[in-house]
Amino acid sequence: MVAVASHPIQYQAPWFRALAASPDIDFSVLFVQQPGAREQGRGFGVAFEWDVPLLEGYRSQRVPELRGKGGLHGFFAARIAHPVALVRQLDADVLLITGWHVWPLVQLLFAAWWVGVPVIMRGESNALRKRPGLARAWHRLLLGRCAAFLPIGRASRDLYRGYGIPEHQLFDTPYFVDNARFASSAAQAQSRVAELRKRWSIPPQAVCILYAGKLEPKKRLLDLMEALRIAIAHPVQLHLVVVGSGELMAQAQAMATQSSLPVTFAGFLNQTEIPSAYVAADCLVLPSDHGETWGLVVNEAMACGRPAIVSDQVGCAADLVTDGVTGFVVPFGDTAALAQRLVEVASNPGQLRAMGEKARERVLTGYSVEKSAAGTLRAVQYVLGRA
Repeated sequence: MVAVASHPIQYQAPWFRALAASPDIDFSVLFVQQPGAREQGRGFGVAFEWDVPLLEGYRSQRVPELRGKGGLHGFFAARIAHPVALVRQLDADVLLITGWHVWPLVQLLFAAWWVGVPVIMRGESNALRKRPGLARAWHRLLLGRCAAFLPIGRASRDLYRGYGIPEHQLFDTPYFVDNARFASSAAQAQSRVAELRKRWSIPPQAVCILYAGKLEPKKRLLDLMEALRIAIAHPVQLHLVVVGSGELMAQAQAMATQSSLPVTFAGFLNQTEIPSAYVAADCLVLPSDHGETWGLVVNEAMACGRPAIVSDQVGCAADLVTDGVTGFVVPFGDTAALAQRLVEVASNPGQLRAMGEKARERVLTGYSVEKSAAGTLRAVQYVLGRA
C-alpha cells in the first residue's frame, strides 16, 4: 500500500509509522512536496521546521515531476506532470489518499481509478459545512471513485453518509495526536507549573484559559477576546494565554490594549514546547467556525489532562467534548454564551481538574494511533477482498 499526502505533517507521521510496522502490509508514503521552513511557516507568520521527526520509521518518496509554482497554499499551486504513469510506476495494490484539498491528490485519485488501483480515502471534511449543489456534485464524482473511506469522527462519517456511501465501506479511524508524547511531556512539566505560569505572567490565583493555533479568521480568536472582556466584568480571576502567530496578531494585541484585557501573547511554540502551555493553563478554548474540520489542539490539551470549551462548529465537538464531563460546547459566534462559560469555569476550578482527567481518559482510550491504524488495516483487507 502507498499512502499519498500533500506534504509531511506532524500529525500523520505516527500513523504512517504504525502502518509501516504492521506485518500485514508493505507500506510506503508518496509526498507531493516537502516544503522548507519559509513555506512551512506561511500562515504562522514565522519560518520554522517542526521539531519532531516527520520522516522516520517508514519509507517515503516525493513526486518526481511536479509543475506549477508549488507551495502549500492554493488548490492549483502544483500539479503532477504524468499522474497515470506515476500510479503505474508505484505498482501499489492500494492507494491511501489523504483528502482532496489540493489538485495533485485529485489527479492521483482519478489516475488510480483509470488504472484500476483501489483507493481508500481519508479526508478531513465533514458534514458541518453546508455546501452548494455544484460542490456536492463534485464530491459525489470524487467519492464515487473510492473503494473505502476512513471517517475520522462523527461529523466526518455523517459527510460520507450524506453522499450515500454504504456503511460497509466506512472504517473508523479516530483522529489522534501522539498521546504518549503529549502525556509524557505534560507529566514532566507538571513540576514546573509555577515557573511556567510566571513565564507567561499568569497570576497565581487566576484560572488560565488557553488559545492555541494560527491567528487566522476561521479560529475566531477575537470572539474569545470579546467573551473575555464580558467575563472579567464579573468577580472572577481569568487570564488568557494566546499561543500562536499569524495575520490577526496586530488586531488582537490592539484589542487587548484598548480593553485592558488580561492576555499574554506567547507567540509560536513548536511541538516539543506546546505541552508546557497546556500544563500552565486550566482549560483550552477553541471558538472556531466550520473551517475547523477537527481541531487537533483539543486532542493535545486532553492528552495533557486539560478540558476544552469549543464551538458547535468545531469538527471534534461531537466526539471529544461532552458538557460538564470533558469540557463544554457553546453556540458558534455567541460571545455572551462563551463569556458565561468562562465565568462558570473560573468560579469552579475544581470542576476543571475533574473534567481534565475525564478528557485525558477519553483521548487515551478512544482516539489513538493504534485505533486509527487498526481501522486502516481493516479497510485494506476489505478492498483487497480479504475481509
